[in-house]
Amino acid sequence: MNDDQIILDAVDKFLDKEVKPVAKDLELADEYPHEIVEKMKVLGLFGATIGTQYGGMGLTAVTYAQIVERVSAVWMSVCGIFNSHLIMCAALERFGTEDLKERYLPRMATGELRGGIALTEPDCGTDLQAIRTRATKDGEEYVVSGTKQWITNSVEGNILAVLVKTDSQIEPRHKGMSLLLVEKSSGYQAHKLKKLGYRGVDTGEVVFSDLRVPRDQLIGADEGRGLQQILSGLALGRINVAARGVGVAKAALDASVSYAQIRKTFGEPIGQHQAIQIKLADMATKVEAARLLTDKAARAYDSGERCDLEAGMAKLFATEAAMENSNEALRVHGAYGYSPENVVERYYRDAPLLVVGEGTNELQRIIIARQLLERG
Repeated sequence: MNDDQIILDAVDKFLDKEVKPVAKDLELADEYPHEIVEKMKVLGLFGATIGTQYGGMGLTAVTYAQIVERVSAVWMSVCGIFNSHLIMCAALERFGTEDLKERYLPRMATGELRGGIALTEPDCGTDLQAIRTRATKDGEEYVVSGTKQWITNSVEGNILAVLVKTDSQIEPRHKGMSLLLVEKSSGYQAHKLKKLGYRGVDTGEVVFSDLRVPRDQLIGADEGRGLQQILSGLALGRINVAARGVGVAKAALDASVSYAQIRKTFGEPIGQHQAIQIKLADMATKVEAARLLTDKAARAYDSGERCDLEAGMAKLFATEAAMENSNEALRVHGAYGYSPENVVERYYRDAPLLVVGEGTNELQRIIIARQLLERG
């Protein structure tokens, strides 16, 4: 048995013992899973993709995607707690100065410092160049002011990689954008936002009010590289979201297959009816296709090649598969699936996040088309 399989087996045991028994109650209550987070620290998930030289596990994107699929099939919200954190870590590890990496990555790998990326603002989602949060130089510090919204780990976490404007006059606008590591301190206020699904994980609005950040917490040696830095990190994020889609689509399929074997109508299990069989066949095919696309994107990421096209395709197809399979699972289960007592009701609420998170699926189509034209 290789090391990756040992890790995957450990994740499966963790999910069976620590997550499955409490997921439904925590999710319905929208309660942050503190005990699960502490056990994920011990398991090493907060350092999953961080290099071993900084105390992480140094896992490949392929293995990481398999972990995410497994976790999402049990409770998707748990993935958000370590995925946003690892996107932040990837940006720091890839672009940060050696001093900054040595100071922060070991503590991030253990989960002592835990956070995510702060990009989106109340009036700015996909168009990141329109952000208004500013970081103004004052001696050896930046003074940060502005508001970020829909930020995972902003309430329960203690550090964020924040996309800011360090120069609002320069053109093109992206040249005035930088990425700062911001720890919680005076001038940082966050509150949790309510959501249709994806409950339990803390998605919040953060207000920075003249928050002072040392200038040496700029990611990279120079200002003006923030947008490129974070977009590079989003490739891993999109692979993660694709893997979440596979997990939710697979869980919806498994629940439907199981129910189709025990629920009877007209004297026989509904799985014997052709209408249900067609649904199950389509659902299973989508799961397998989504998994293959996700694996291909992860392998491209691991190779070091640019993988916008592969990550975009995986994200697009896998998340649409999650939407379609969760909808079909609800239909297979009938009225029973409409109850919060049934897990497919959660899949139905969780899946919509996937088609808008980490770049909407409409944006993914544009990215895919542009990459096709460039490569052609």
